[in-house]
Amino acid sequence: MQSHSAKPKAELRHRCYYFSLHIIKFLDTLPDKRLFWVIADQLLRSATSIGANVVEARGSSSKRDFARFFEIALKSANETKYWLALLRDSGKIDAKQTEKLLIEADEIAKMLGASIITLKGRR
Repeated sequence: MQSHSAKPKAELRHRCYYFSLHIIKFLDTLPDKRLFWVIADQLLRSATSIGANVVEARGSSSKRDFARFFEIALKSANETKYWLALLRDSGKIDAKQTEKLLIEADEIAKMLGASIITLKGRR
């Protein structure tokens, strides 16, 4: 049985994983134009980096290392929000689908930020 504190971490890992899958599916819907290739590449890298760093944190050797992986994941989440907002505001793709992804990226970023604050003992 998981401890109470492990449940939020498991939820975060789960959400990051499925967020990555949704990003992959979303990218497959973008127009096949050079403009979108560059943005899609950046978005894919930043979005999948979030979950990769959350998973990597599990193998960290110290609380400080763990927090550092979460900080990197938060930076990736913020970068992901930038690319999604850019796509949304370009007017060249479905804004509703992009907005849903932006909301999830923002929620993940908030979870990461709260975890970092807790890990650093600022609460």
